[in-house]
Amino acid sequence: MSFKFAFTDAKLWKNIVDALSGLVDEVVFIADENSLHARAMDPSHVAMVDFELPKSAFSEYKCGGEVKLGINLEDMSRIMRRAGGGDELVLSLDPEKNKLNVTFKGTSMRTFHIGLLDLSHEETPVPSIKFNTEIKMTADALKEALKDAEVVSDHVTVEASPKELEISAAGDTGGVEVKLDKSSDALLELNAIENSSAMYALSYLMDMMKAAAASDTVTVQFSTGMPIKLEFNIIGGGRLTYWLAPRIEAE
Repeated sequence: MSFKFAFTDAKLWKNIVDALSGLVDEVVFIADENSLHARAMDPSHVAMVDFELPKSAFSEYKCGGEVKLGINLEDMSRIMRRAGGGDELVLSLDPEKNKLNVTFKGTSMRTFHIGLLDLSHEETPVPSIKFNTEIKMTADALKEALKDAEVVSDHVTVEASPKELEISAAGDTGGVEVKLDKSSDALLELNAIENSSAMYALSYLMDMMKAAAASDTVTVQFSTGMPIKLEFNIIGGGRLTYWLAPRIEAE
C-alpha cells in the first residue's frame, strides 16, 4: 500500500507532532481515503488524545487504501525541528524498506527516513460523557491561567458557573485565582447547566496546551468530579481532542 501527503507549510505538521508527543511516545497513524487520524492513551491511562486531519487540509493527498504507520514521535519531532521557514513538507511511504520519507522542499530538497514501528493497535473507544459545562475561549488565555497555577502548585481546580469561569490553585506557599466572566474578550462562549468544579494534574494540561500552537481557540468541557475534555480545531477542518481524568484528593 502506498501514500503521499503534502503540506504547503511544514509548520502545521510540526505543531501537530509536538502536540501529540507531549502525551504519548509512540502512536499509530491510520490513513484512509478521507483522512489521517490517530488515537492513543498515555502510558498511565490517565489521559487520551484523538487526532484527525481530513484530506482537504493537505495540499496533496494520495492514499490507495488503509495504511497504518507506527511512529516514534520523539524521532519525528527531532526531524521536524529541521523544518525551515516556508518549507513545503512531503510525507511518503517506502514499503520495501518499511520507512517513512520526510521531505522538506525549500532552498534545497532534504529527505529524512524514519523507520516504522510494528505497534499493536486496538481502537480505543472515545469516552461517552455528558458534560454540564462547555466553554469556548482563546487558547492563550487558558494557557496563561495554567501557567499562573504552575507557580504555586502541581494541580489546578477548574470551576464554572453560568456567569464565570475560575481557574485556581493552592500550594504550601500560597495560591492564585484567575477569573473570566462573560464580559471577557477571552471567554467566547460559556454554557453551564449548573455549577461545576473539578481538580486536574497541571503537568498533563500543560502538555495538552502544546496544541495551542496549532489553534487560536479551545473548547473546554467538564462536570464536577469528571474528566475534562479539551478540543482544538486546526486548519483545514482538523482537530486535536484530549481527555484527562480528574485528580481525586485523599481524605
